[in-house]
Amino acid sequence: MEVKCTLNQLQDPLECLIMIDALQRLGIDYYFEHDIKTTLANKLICGSSQHHNLHDVALHFRLLRQSGYWVPTDVFSSFKDKKGHFKVEVREDIRGLMSLYEASHLGFKEEEEILDEAHDYARMHLNASLMNLQPNLARAVKDTLENPYHMSLARFQSKCCYLQNFHGTYGWMGLLQQLWKMDFNIVQSIHRHELLQIFKWWREVGLSEELKFARNQPLKWYMWPMMVLPDPKFSELRIEMTKIISLVYVIDDIFDVRGTLDELVLFTDAINKWEATAIERLPNYMKICFKVLDEITNEISDEVLKEHGWNPVHSLRKAWRSLFDAFLVETKWFASKQVPKAEDYLENGVVSSGVHVVLLHGFFLLGEGITRETIDRVEQSPGPALMSCPATILRLWDDLGSAKDEEQDGHDGSYLECYLKEHKQASSMESARKHVFDLISDSWKQLNRETLEWNTFSPSLMRVSLNSARMVSVMYGYDDNQRLPALEEYINSLLHESIPL
Repeated sequence: MEVKCTLNQLQDPLECLIMIDALQRLGIDYYFEHDIKTTLANKLICGSSQHHNLHDVALHFRLLRQSGYWVPTDVFSSFKDKKGHFKVEVREDIRGLMSLYEASHLGFKEEEEILDEAHDYARMHLNASLMNLQPNLARAVKDTLENPYHMSLARFQSKCCYLQNFHGTYGWMGLLQQLWKMDFNIVQSIHRHELLQIFKWWREVGLSEELKFARNQPLKWYMWPMMVLPDPKFSELRIEMTKIISLVYVIDDIFDVRGTLDELVLFTDAINKWEATAIERLPNYMKICFKVLDEITNEISDEVLKEHGWNPVHSLRKAWRSLFDAFLVETKWFASKQVPKAEDYLENGVVSSGVHVVLLHGFFLLGEGITRETIDRVEQSPGPALMSCPATILRLWDDLGSAKDEEQDGHDGSYLECYLKEHKQASSMESARKHVFDLISDSWKQLNRETLEWNTFSPSLMRVSLNSARMVSVMYGYDDNQRLPALEEYINSLLHESIPL
């Protein structure tokens, strides 16, 4: 209540924006959603003409776009000279460059070249400035370059970077820090309790015993919903989403590691029929997997019907069928030693990433905006851009070459392999990787466009989508030892290390 009163009583418009930014970076903005929305809506009406320096304009632009409001990029035109280049004095404004770099990540693909220019310009001059800055400011610049807010997960960044870099003189910062510490420990306790329930479910379901070849990583799987659904009120949803994610991983291992082509054809056919009699000819381990999948699908469908008045069982089964079909396509490519065209591989790979299956379950479990129109849009794999863009980002990150799971020795395709074979004469590994990063960037821009406020989907689903894209580099950032250092750091920081009050 103290923070709410403080936010609503601030008179200085810029200080109000800075406080909203602080709340979001600390990951405690969910307490103040209505207040923040009201404040930013007023800022949109007032416009940004009152802001004259680069930091203020860039902060105003970023906060509004993050909240789903369309703000034109010509607000940055005044910082360019007559030749269309950023003015010389801009490169000396470190604080302004940091804000410009942060804002540049919220661009769209359509006619927003100025944000691409801003991104490259700010990055170049911030990097060049590092050697000449005071240690604290240099650390803040380095953190901004490595973890821009829009591409990062606030709850982790707040603990490892933001608090130590915030050097404001605002009296309310101590109040925010106090709230953040209490909230962090409370949420951490909730997550630990959820993990106990997940480990209990995983033991009872018995898949790790019956399918010893498959990955056995419930903690890793839980990290997905823990980070993409950070609001404490979504506790039950995080547990259900972990179950879905675990099945995606296990089924992926059945296709990549264990199943023969003949068995996998039967398995996919059984899923497409989705009848008890269809599994009679399957090996025992596939029968067990099918039964668990059927039980969870029915359990979640019953829950959604009870809570939100809609039975999604047909939509959920349809999504699983699409996933199995995509897995089987990849298996057949591998069995025939066929290297598909890069475009065909990626189109299928977006589905086989499993993102659509997971986000579709999330859509129904959230229960917000369930209509015939939205169901028609989300149930057709790979779904609208809100679902297909994170899936594209995941598939391309997965295929950059380092993503070989530390506990899996299976067979996966690679977009890079397909692209290099298709462009033998014109492409080197270096140019192919650049092409992949360009595709990832384009997917982010498309996702930015999709998450504007006047969308048919709920804000909660949009946040899940964005956070899923942000989580990809953590879950697929393998080092030379096939470990995930960023994920390990997240687990230690967010689940094991409490904060003294």
